[in-house]
Amino acid sequence: MNVPSVSVGSMARPNNTHSVLIGYLCWLIGIFGAHRFYYGKRITGTIWFFTFGLFFIGWLIDLFLIPSMDRQADNKYAEGPINYNAAWVLLAFFGLLGFHRFYMGKWLTGLLWFCTIGLLGMGWLYDLWTLNEQVSEINLKTRM
Repeated sequence: MNVPSVSVGSMARPNNTHSVLIGYLCWLIGIFGAHRFYYGKRITGTIWFFTFGLFFIGWLIDLFLIPSMDRQADNKYAEGPINYNAAWVLLAFFGLLGFHRFYMGKWLTGLLWFCTIGLLGMGWLYDLWTLNEQVSEINLKTRM
């Protein structure tokens, strides 16, 4: 999904869906791939998760790659009323209770997550992989 920049007057500005600051905060625990999942890099996030950031080498290299990952995420995902940063913070800290799903207006699955501890963790893992796409889809629907 390629989202064009938003035109403001005569100047175009790119989307600003993700934050470099949050990316670096996630990088601090990035040996588990948090920053890569945050920027929508699911496969490498999973690799980082199982290899401790490619045995810390990839994790160190990512220190310099975060600004470009942020630009790529800003270009890939749609801005809108659902804030990616808020959704990710809720997923990270309260994801097993479904708070991020309540925030996105997904009340039924939010309740399901709440009652089943994120479907025993499997739903939380699913959301780790798909949260950016879920938020982008909702944001695109609100534009119509």
